[in-house]
Amino acid sequence: MKCKEVVAELKSLAKPGAVEGMARFGITAGNTLGVSVPDMRKLAKKAGKSHELALALWNTGIHEARIVAGMVDVPGEVTPAQMDEWAAGFDSWDVCDQVCMNLFDKTSFAWDKCIEWSSHDEEFVKRAAFALMACLAWHDKGAPDRAFKPFFAVMVRESTDERNFVKKAVNWALRQIGKRNASLNRQAIATAEKMLKLDSKSARWIARDALRELKGEAVQKRLGG
Repeated sequence: MKCKEVVAELKSLAKPGAVEGMARFGITAGNTLGVSVPDMRKLAKKAGKSHELALALWNTGIHEARIVAGMVDVPGEVTPAQMDEWAAGFDSWDVCDQVCMNLFDKTSFAWDKCIEWSSHDEEFVKRAAFALMACLAWHDKGAPDRAFKPFFAVMVRESTDERNFVKKAVNWALRQIGKRNASLNRQAIATAEKMLKLDSKSARWIARDALRELKGEAVQKRLGG
């Protein structure tokens, strides 16, 4: 499919009434059509994988087209410069998270971008760093525990960022890594306990919320704790 065909189909799937509902979940980006993620996934599958199509869709600036761009792009053709450009264009948490989980975490640059973006000033670029950490913990089954170790210090450092979309992503990353196995669970719990000692409402919220899950019966039973 060509870009104009995908955009036309997205517009045919648009539900203007859904845009108001999206706003209640903090999705307030402009140029939004109101298309569900399942519908976008079906359209992406129909369109097929194409790096050129992905770039064209991203350049439309349409909210849903950018999510579909992450679904159809080819990880092996993505460059660090493209990742930086797209991350700088994130204007909502759902585009950020969808692109990270559908595309960025499958590139060979993902691990480096986690560290690089974590100290970025822009809210959604920083969120992307921690969303990527969470997605790598979820999807990269073969990654060794040592690959995640540098992330813990970064999470402590950035846990004092009071911005909602950053602190929630730090929390997500901490919980997701801490659920991989017993060893990383212990390290994640220790990291949360460090956050509890910081003079920051954000850090304490991240820590308390994460500890409830990481120390909870369901996680501990699954990990053999």
